[in-house]
Amino acid sequence: QVQLVESGGGSVQAGGSLRLSCAASEYTFSSGSMGWFRQSPGNVREGVAAMDYVGTTLYADSVKGRFTISRDNAGNILYLEMNSLKPEDTAMYYCAAGGDFLLRAQSVAFWGQGTQVTVSS
Repeated sequence: QVQLVESGGGSVQAGGSLRLSCAASEYTFSSGSMGWFRQSPGNVREGVAAMDYVGTTLYADSVKGRFTISRDNAGNILYLEMNSLKPEDTAMYYCAAGGDFLLRAQSVAFWGQGTQVTVSS
């Protein structure tokens, strides 16, 4: 069974940075895409960044130039570097894995439990 465990969330002021990590078990990067989604109260879960098995990346327009998704293949760890954080980035961030989901939450096969990111003004 695939398990995804996120860490690295926290509370920061606007303009600050955080790095989220997702440790994956029973999942190989060649299986398909991995990525990050986020959801705040009252909103749908939205795609933030994704990477396919060959390393092609896809970002939501709202985070391009600020966030970077990367992999540690040896340790089966997925990262999300978040810079220049804004209050609107506040959300629960979820690690995701599956086939070819792009930034579509409905296409994700496996989810982590989430890590909270809070950005204050």
